Amino acid sequence: MNAFVLAARNLRRNGRRSLITLLALVIGTMAILLLGGYARDITFGLQTIYVQHTGHLQLVKAGYNDFGRGNPAAYGISRSDDILQLLRDDPVLAPMLTVATPMLQFGGIGANAGHATSIPVAVQGVVAKDLGRLLEWNSYDVPIPASPHGLDNTAPDAALIGMGVARILQMCDALGVAGCPEPPPVERDDSAADTPDELAALSAGDAAQDTTHDAAMAPGASASASSAAQLDVLTASTGSAPNIARLGVARAVKQGMQAADDSFVGMHLAQAQKLVFGQGDPKVTTLVMQFQHTAQIDAARERLEQLLAGPLRDAGLEIRDVFELNPPYRQTIDMVVALFVFVATLMAVIVLFTVSNTMSMAIMERTVEIGTLRAIGIQRPGVLRMFVAEGGLLGMTGWVLGAILALGIALLLERSGIPWSPPGMAIEIPVTARFWNAPELVVLSSVGIVVLSMASAWLPSRRASRMNVVDALRHV
Repeated sequence: MNAFVLAARNLRRNGRRSLITLLALVIGTMAILLLGGYARDITFGLQTIYVQHTGHLQLVKAGYNDFGRGNPAAYGISRSDDILQLLRDDPVLAPMLTVATPMLQFGGIGANAGHATSIPVAVQGVVAKDLGRLLEWNSYDVPIPASPHGLDNTAPDAALIGMGVARILQMCDALGVAGCPEPPPVERDDSAADTPDELAALSAGDAAQDTTHDAAMAPGASASASSAAQLDVLTASTGSAPNIARLGVARAVKQGMQAADDSFVGMHLAQAQKLVFGQGDPKVTTLVMQFQHTAQIDAARERLEQLLAGPLRDAGLEIRDVFELNPPYRQTIDMVVALFVFVATLMAVIVLFTVSNTMSMAIMERTVEIGTLRAIGIQRPGVLRMFVAEGGLLGMTGWVLGAILALGIALLLERSGIPWSPPGMAIEIPVTARFWNAPELVVLSSVGIVVLSMASAWLPSRRASRMNVVDALRHV
């Protein structure tokens, strides 16, 4: 008779005990699959948010990440258009690239032109159409809500700000941002100094130039002069001289990361270059590259290192990847992986002891039966095989039932759209546990549960197969 058919009959002989063991296996399978799917979705969700905002790889001047934010003029990249064209035409990089774009990043002070409020800001000068393409990246189909981040069809002096910036600078009403807390009344200090004459002159001169720009705008572009919110940005230009620009805020947009949401100011690249470099050489600080898939980072980095040792050896550039640029990613993933390993280990121990206890009880009850089987000629491996098959059948059945229930719960979670904010993030994404998109998790969990169940049954069945035939037949 087939070993698994016989094992199924033996398991039905004590249905209650088998059912309790099966329940433990089902719960263990559900926990592993759901937590594994949840961990996978967290990993890909965070990765998607970071890649959308920083790309996969960045080329910067050596030392920029340590000192460049405070002195972008000293760490600017010249001939950025030529370098980007070289990257786009490269036979190795071209098939992988989705976006290759320049950015000018620097720090400054942002102030609300209508209130006595100011905060440190992190400014990004971007190419509008490239920014939109960066934010479209979603290789893992993560259900992240889309936001109107683009600067397309806006005036040359238009700006985007983070929701936190709008809240701190009290621009929520002007921009129509809902949910901002009302600031407490503050007594105005009339003795406070007005804007210094030098900065006022700079701002007035910048506004006059922007008026000229607005008059020459392409049809269809919205003029920022009519914006309900005006933002003054002060920064150090070439030679450490202060420079200020008055920008019309087009909209406030929620950034993926909380720190960025409280400091982000985005503007057109040309406007940012004028603010930092004036009439000088319009440099950039960062060359951002985004690829079709994150798995292509290693191959792209290897090719970039070859280019930096060859045609770009005099550029003085270094490579930074998305994980180096965003340390919280690794920290969060390490925490999630540690949690998954702990739960998986706990479930493995429960399965081990539950199946082992079930097999031990079955062997005690069937000692005479074992003696009879040995007496009619069944060898020790045959007895061992019978009980190991029972453990394997329990594990297989438990995994199948657990996977079916886990699938139902995961689909229910996906449909419910329960929101949550990942650590350090300013946006909410739905809770999901799509373990079916992780075939390695499904395969390893199924093999692991079955093998663990068979291993749990092996030790007691080994003792059973070594019983003395006469003693087993006389067992009461």
